[in-house]
Amino acid sequence: MSDSASAPSKAVLMCGGLGTRLRPWSYVIPKPLFPIGERPILELLLERLKLSGVSEILLSVGYKAEMIEWQLRDGSHLGLKLHYVHESEPLGTAGALNLMRDHLTAPFLMMNGDLVTHLDFAKMYAFHQDREAVITVAAKDYDIQVPYGVIDDQDGIVTRLREKPTQRLYINSGIYVISPQALDLLPSSGRFDATQLIQAAMDADLRVCSYHLSEYWMDIGRIEDYQRANEDAERDARQSDSK
Repeated sequence: MSDSASAPSKAVLMCGGLGTRLRPWSYVIPKPLFPIGERPILELLLERLKLSGVSEILLSVGYKAEMIEWQLRDGSHLGLKLHYVHESEPLGTAGALNLMRDHLTAPFLMMNGDLVTHLDFAKMYAFHQDREAVITVAAKDYDIQVPYGVIDDQDGIVTRLREKPTQRLYINSGIYVISPQALDLLPSSGRFDATQLIQAAMDADLRVCSYHLSEYWMDIGRIEDYQRANEDAERDARQSDSK
């Protein structure tokens, strides 16, 4: 891990979503409390944040907020200090930052509360500081295989044939480091997404950096993603037991 001078101390977790793609399960519990193995997604994420040096976490809650607060309480049993910010209406993936401005006076981590990842947040934070970025986005590699042969040509002349090539893209993982000056780009109220905040920073010629996330990452957006995350956790547990 990075030294304490460049380690993050605060994080913001967005936990107010409805989890519509995980219905009917999300009718019962909010997505951040879905269990991976025997522990909720959100608790695993909090544990990893603590390992990276984070001590204080703000959670934006909305849908079934009382269940999240009952589960985590003030965070003292996890060795963390938790604060809850209630969304009276859906504010998107960045709009709730308006309700937290007084707490966010130094660069902070921000992410969705339904992620399963082994990312070293301290290293990402140090990268953000070293690059003097206003926003840093964790980008995860994602390969797409084209199911057809691809023709490259120039002025109608075929220059290369590629049979079912794989194209590597980098996707937005939903994990960010944000410096306080980016908060000035938020609208005064209402819904606003992290992608809109990033675009606003780029439009203002502020430095937005990309940090390549090489560690495990899974966004629990669909039932099949959730099932796969549990399978991955079971496999990791078996491998750990066999050592």
